[in-house]
Amino acid sequence: MKKELSTKIIAGKYKGKKIKLPSKEVTRSSKNILRESLFNTLQYEVIDKNFVEVFGGSGSVGLEALSRGAKHVYFIEFDRESFKILSQNTKLLDEKSCTVIFGDAFERLQDVVDELQKRGERAYFYFDPPFSIREGMEDIYDKVFDLIKKIPENATEMVIIEHMTKMDMPDTIGKYKFFKKRKFGKSSLSYYTAERAS
Repeated sequence: MKKELSTKIIAGKYKGKKIKLPSKEVTRSSKNILRESLFNTLQYEVIDKNFVEVFGGSGSVGLEALSRGAKHVYFIEFDRESFKILSQNTKLLDEKSCTVIFGDAFERLQDVVDELQKRGERAYFYFDPPFSIREGMEDIYDKVFDLIKKIPENATEMVIIEHMTKMDMPDTIGKYKFFKKRKFGKSSLSYYTAERAS
């Protein structure tokens, strides 16, 4: 019998709650140290804000945001097994504050952006694409950058990308400027923000 993979929410109102993970072949769960650093960086900024985990996986990052006070979290997931586990995880915590979308992030992200714009709200967009060393994923980062360029500034608080550390990230992605990088072994987080006219 296959051992069920799981991780725990690190902090906030759901601290210690166990959430399920899909099989390792399907998705990489963002490491605890990386999640911890992400929310140490964002601190209280996520409270009462929207958060979008673009490649949903288990939802471990978005659900951490929810635990730390995010108002609403959107997830997009293409893999059927991962989507099932992600849906179960949102039910364990707070289903009403989550929108789980089944489909290709490259096609469905616009639905989330439309929803935010309709309400005149912004979100933190978190991208954790499959690493480009995986078969069929060689151009994944170029596709992600093109997708980010399409996100309007008036829907964005910040763009955060989890990526391979050895990858050179661009200084700008459309109107978004790089301002910080944090390394964690083979994975890194890069932060981008739009310069808004004050």
